[in-house]
Amino acid sequence: MTEERKNKIETVLNKRQTNLTIVLEDVEDPRNITAVMRTADAVGIQDIYVINTGRPVVKKFGYRSGRGAAKWVTVNQFSTVEECFEVLRKNFSVILTTHLSSDAVDLYDIDFKEHVALVFGNEQEGVSEKARALADGNFIIPQMGMVQSLNISVACAVSIYEAYRQKKQAGHFEQSGMPAERMATLKAEWGLEEEGE
Repeated sequence: MTEERKNKIETVLNKRQTNLTIVLEDVEDPRNITAVMRTADAVGIQDIYVINTGRPVVKKFGYRSGRGAAKWVTVNQFSTVEECFEVLRKNFSVILTTHLSSDAVDLYDIDFKEHVALVFGNEQEGVSEKARALADGNFIIPQMGMVQSLNISVACAVSIYEAYRQKKQAGHFEQSGMPAERMATLKAEWGLEEEGE
């Protein structure tokens, strides 16, 4: 591995955000998942969570739109909403679902300096009632058109780039927030050997 490649990996890992994640519930088109993975990598999200109710675990995410990102983002897969939310609660203080409701907060009013998980539902039905009941609330992406929805990968991109903006302003990318043990694991997975090993 070249020094340039090593430096790139070190830089990327040091900017990874452990206090922001995306949850995808029963997304039907795997290309939407890989597109989200690509955007997650771009803004420094290491872990995304995928709930596949009643469907098998996806063994490989290799669609063209996210093929490059699949190697660099960790996908945590679950077969039930409850199982996923149990893990989320250990790592995130705020869990919000995308849902058009009277009590939904505006995306731009979310404080992304907190530990936040954003939940996106499938292309037809959106987020399930079960997920909404387990979450802390709902959020919406403000829109001015007649159609009050966006493609899931677009909605994710809009949302996490707002998070990126806030986190960059707050200086979150200036120092690593990743635990040393996790950092070492990822370095090994990414082929970056520690000196002396």
